[in-house]
Amino acid sequence: MDDMRKRELAALSLTGVAALLDKKEISSVEITGIMLERIKESKNNAYIYVNDDENGGEAMKAAAEADRRRREGRALSPMDGVPMALKDDFCVRGMKTTCASRTLENFIPPYTATVAEKLENAGAILLGKLNMDEFSAGNATNTSIFGATKNPRNPDRVPGGSSGGSAAAVAEDTAYFAIGTDAGGSVRQPAAFCGVVGMKPTYGRVSRYGFVHYASSFDQAGPLNKTVEDCALTLSAIAGFDPKDACSLHNPVPDFHAGLRGAEEFKNFRIGIPKEYMGSLIREDIRQSVKNLAARLQNAGALVEECSLPNAKHALSAHYVISTAEFNSNMARYDGVKFGYRAKKYDNYEDMLLRTRGEGFGDEVKRRILFGIYALSGGRINDYYLQAQKVRTMIIEDYRLAFCRYDLLLMPAAPVTAWPLKTVFADPAQAYAKDLCMVPANLAGLPAISLPWGTDKDGLPIGVQVMAPALCDDLVLHAARGIEELRGA
Repeated sequence: MDDMRKRELAALSLTGVAALLDKKEISSVEITGIMLERIKESKNNAYIYVNDDENGGEAMKAAAEADRRRREGRALSPMDGVPMALKDDFCVRGMKTTCASRTLENFIPPYTATVAEKLENAGAILLGKLNMDEFSAGNATNTSIFGATKNPRNPDRVPGGSSGGSAAAVAEDTAYFAIGTDAGGSVRQPAAFCGVVGMKPTYGRVSRYGFVHYASSFDQAGPLNKTVEDCALTLSAIAGFDPKDACSLHNPVPDFHAGLRGAEEFKNFRIGIPKEYMGSLIREDIRQSVKNLAARLQNAGALVEECSLPNAKHALSAHYVISTAEFNSNMARYDGVKFGYRAKKYDNYEDMLLRTRGEGFGDEVKRRILFGIYALSGGRINDYYLQAQKVRTMIIEDYRLAFCRYDLLLMPAAPVTAWPLKTVFADPAQAYAKDLCMVPANLAGLPAISLPWGTDKDGLPIGVQVMAPALCDDLVLHAARGIEELRGA
């Protein structure tokens, strides 16, 4: 097979390659081999571990089994035999899960995350584990012990984070889709920066069992794809109740892919654009992109108008107070006693604990742990943590009222496009401010999707974001599919 044909096959969408597999015009062994070749050739550092023969992996073996099932007419699902990859905070039995940290660099879990298990049961081929910010603490995928990931759209720019490896793998055509985790935009922001589709489902829609948590009341697994149709197919495969996750929802899961509609969805739709996310903190060209989309939506028959979320100005602060408090709690288990990294030299238990955590964690992880400790100790829990929880309730109420009037909310996915790879923020708050548009969906547990809409003057993707009420994941996907159609019109 010549190189051009290989590039053409790698560039296909999930549904596109699945159709070729179904018609037996290509085999899973062939496309898995192409993807493994491309991973070796890539210089973007999207992968931490590759599931190939050289590393003792079994991707090619799984691909051969998928081909046999298709020949025998017993394909497990439309994605049977399609190569994909997981962010390296998802546990897979017998495969290292590092969270891009020295603390877990040799951790091999004895169990498999529900999301990974569902994809395996659907026949998807696991190509490997993807780079990320250490323990998901970051928004640029530059805190990994394996080095920074580069943005395939411009290797001098960050891919976003913390699921930057997941977005980069889809954007560089080394995976037909990927799964990331989103506690404050960690799926949607890198999707926006890399020009792909990224969705955070309703909290509880997808099982959290078996992935390493950043902040438990925010974390949600979500797909990164080339198209909205692919996103719907992936979400259908991973969603559903899981008794292993106490926060998993019992609500029936529709077939998101089968129910997709297009731009006709916008007739008589009511769409609000929160003014709090269209102000001076959002770069002008990004505001103009949202306005341009709003005009196209109006032409498609939607009612689009400005609305207000009065407590939005407090969302970023509330998110970081609550999430770092939860992060501190989740990180307490890494003490070097039962598993994970342990310092080589120490005098006693307390010294071992201090040295282990000091040596095992990177600067950003330590910083967020300290933020969490500060918010919860010294009598400050009432002033910070409990106040932030009250603000969270107010933000949830803002969205409840907004969705009494509007079917959807439209806003930028991020206030900026991908910044230069070597950027160093003098004040960490400058970096945290880049999450401005993302954190509200996590605070309120709402479904939200990021998808590309145009580029900036440097040719970097601009992302827009659509949100809907809880459990209206199908509505988000319908709207995103319509926007995709408008973009191509």
